[in-house]
Amino acid sequence: MSDKLLDISIRHSLQTASGILPMDIVFSAPKGSITAITGPSGAGKTTLLRQISGLITPDSGKIRFGNDVWLNTSVNFSISPQHRSIGFVFQDYALFPHLSVRENLLFALDKNSDKKIVDDLLNAVELTQLSERKPHQLSGGQQQRAALARALVRKPDLMLLDEPLAALDHHMRRRLQEYLLNLQQEHGFTMIIVTHDLGEIFRMAHQVIVIENGQIINQGTPSEVYLPKHQTDEQLVLFGEVLTCTVFDNHLLVTALIQQAVRTIKLPLQWQPDMSPGRAFALRYSLDIPEIELIK
Repeated sequence: MSDKLLDISIRHSLQTASGILPMDIVFSAPKGSITAITGPSGAGKTTLLRQISGLITPDSGKIRFGNDVWLNTSVNFSISPQHRSIGFVFQDYALFPHLSVRENLLFALDKNSDKKIVDDLLNAVELTQLSERKPHQLSGGQQQRAALARALVRKPDLMLLDEPLAALDHHMRRRLQEYLLNLQQEHGFTMIIVTHDLGEIFRMAHQVIVIENGQIINQGTPSEVYLPKHQTDEQLVLFGEVLTCTVFDNHLLVTALIQQAVRTIKLPLQWQPDMSPGRAFALRYSLDIPEIELIK
């Protein structure tokens, strides 16, 4: 099987508020990798996920998953969504309203699969106590966690996530990110996640693709895309995300995730308003004098 597990080359007429834009997307996602898709609203991110899943057929193109062709419009060939090994978390959750949380997961579970995974997932997303409630009895964040658990229940080869953690608070978002990473590493599935969260991109993604107006305008590792291209020995820029921030001895002690490692740094007290948990920043060291540049 090719190490380029997912190969995409599609063209499509993208309907936007400004009219029709030509969508032209070509990229590959290696087996077991995590790709973040980002860009402004209306750029075509959700449309791309729906094309990969088979819910939308592009005007032309090919989608190959390993040795399996999912789409080839030149010969009018397309595999239906249910025959693509995909888990999909939609922005609108798409939970069955007449089923409880547990029943939603059981409905998605293969008949011969061990039902223990349902309990494991409910525990992971902290919905065990709410498992008998219907979707309308849950908050938006709880519904999103239920949708995430339902998508994971079949252990798909490819996970498509459309801003799955956007409605969650920082603590729960961090926990689910860690759970997703652990599950992805354990089972080796490929993941494509649409997100605007830079901390999420740096923590989770092997590659990031920036889309505007239906076109890829930038692609590479998170560091290649977001950090300065040229650095000298006198200047180093590191991306970070604040985990905790406390005041000690007239300074801030900030514990942050920096370059995939948890580190504690001492910063000037006046930066306290910008060092709230979950905040992304770029920390610039120039001639041993730290300067901070917040990433919007």
